[in-house]
Amino acid sequence: MKKLIVIFAVMACVACGQTDEERAAKTVVRIETLYNNKEYRQALDSIKALRERYPKAINARKKVLDIWQKASLKMTQEDIAHTDSALQAVQQQITRHGTRIIPTALRIKRDSLQIRYDVLCGTVRVIRKRIEN
Repeated sequence: MKKLIVIFAVMACVACGQTDEERAAKTVVRIETLYNNKEYRQALDSIKALRERYPKAINARKKVLDIWQKASLKMTQEDIAHTDSALQAVQQQITRHGTRIIPTALRIKRDSLQIRYDVLCGTVRVIRKRIEN
């Protein structure tokens, strides 16, 4: 009899606890705040943590998927802007040298930045297609 009472007491305590969805809702609000404050890296890290801590919180995970895609897009666009600025600076250095031989280091840097720029632009295209679907 005592065992049954203990079992029912434990079941009552477990039944009264918060579900993963309820606990994840607090994290979702925090993620939305981070995104709105343009703290994209922290928002993405929080989304990763949410996925690990609350794997059964399907609705919360669906809700932050949109934020994940938008934050990834914004971060990539910012990275494109920085890469483009660096690429233009290197191009100007190369132009300043005129017809003289362009230092190999500048050519390598220019090519590296150009490849990075192209890859980032491709990443933006992929993210936009995923958002559309």
